[in-house]
Amino acid sequence: MLLFLPLLALLLPVAVPQQADEAVSFTDCTDGYEWDHQKQHCRDINECDTIQDACKGAMKCFNHYGGYLCLPPSASIISQEVAPDTARPRETSPRSSGCPQGYSRDEEGQCVDEDECELDVHNCQPSQQCVNTAGGYDCQCPEGYQKLGTECIDVDECRFHRCQHRCVNSPGSYTCQCKSGFTVGDDNHSCVDVDECSMGAPCQQNCFNTFGSFMCRCGRGFELGADGQTCQDIDECSYSNYLCHYQCVNEPGSFSCVCPKGYQLLGTRICQDVNECETGQHQCTEGQYCTNVYGGFRCAPRDHCQEPYVQVSDNRCLCRSSDAACEDKPASIVFRYMSITSERSIPSDIFQIQATSIYPGAYNTFRIKAGNEQGEFYIRQLNNISAMLVLAKQVTGPQEFVLDLEMVTVNPLMSYQSSSVLRLTIDVGAYSF
Repeated sequence: MLLFLPLLALLLPVAVPQQADEAVSFTDCTDGYEWDHQKQHCRDINECDTIQDACKGAMKCFNHYGGYLCLPPSASIISQEVAPDTARPRETSPRSSGCPQGYSRDEEGQCVDEDECELDVHNCQPSQQCVNTAGGYDCQCPEGYQKLGTECIDVDECRFHRCQHRCVNSPGSYTCQCKSGFTVGDDNHSCVDVDECSMGAPCQQNCFNTFGSFMCRCGRGFELGADGQTCQDIDECSYSNYLCHYQCVNEPGSFSCVCPKGYQLLGTRICQDVNECETGQHQCTEGQYCTNVYGGFRCAPRDHCQEPYVQVSDNRCLCRSSDAACEDKPASIVFRYMSITSERSIPSDIFQIQATSIYPGAYNTFRIKAGNEQGEFYIRQLNNISAMLVLAKQVTGPQEFVLDLEMVTVNPLMSYQSSSVLRLTIDVGAYSF
């Protein structure tokens, strides 16, 4: 067993066996040994136990085969246990075969080499290998060890290793180790990159191998978490209120836009009004006609006329001058329907009024006769025959305005004055689109 103590190390030789040709009794042991009657061999005496104050001062007593040493407390001893043969009792008489040392006679009387290794009559240390030679034997150290005196000590191959990254010495050998992200190559010395991605790297989505490591990356719509491995969904809807016309719906790795009832998605984010009158998605009866508005439809009666007015077309009622009941009433009433978006910018031109009949010498004036109690609209006359209805205040829907837009015609040459009304129904949608 090897003992390693810090700072100071001494290499101690083993005890020298007694010569075989000395004639002594079986119980005669070399100095520092005593006869063990039970085991019938010479046993080393531990002088550190048997001699009181064997070492003086701060010196420490170290027992050794056949004696003891006084060394500083920081000293260390590298030694091997002595093979039993080195402490054997001496033989009672010398061997006389007439053959050279290391040889013996066979049955035919020939001198043949003795295999001391097989006969176990060598003094090689347990750490050494006995190799038989002609007339003797040789104590050799195993691979990875070198001989120092009678001992075999480990060779530190790491002092002159060829490892690319790191060398780790071991008894009789050494191993090459690599840094994290690398593995030892086929030559047992070089370090080659490990492709962690092909070996099940803990990336949730995408893995990219790098020299000595790897990186995790996420697909579109995801971001890398704090652990550098997992991917978290990006809530695109929280980044902007303008991604969608109406409403943004977050989805894993993406988002989608939805539109309110009465609208359909145009492309990916724009909401477009559905014209239910054209698509047939309305419930108007035969006595009604369908008028599209933002986000829905309106069923208007085909006959708007009430006495003394008579219907002359789907949206026009006439009060005849021959009827006395029409004397103080507008000569005609025309019905129109339109729709505007909510929160429309102001001022905004929304509807143009145009005279259908022009008389020489006559001039026309336009005004809002009814339905504008809160002053949301005003009339801007363009010329003698037309005017523009202007939105003066921002309005929000859903709500409805019914305006009577009157055109008064005066002809001073003929002392003639008449009026006509355009009854305009304005439907304000619920949204700004």
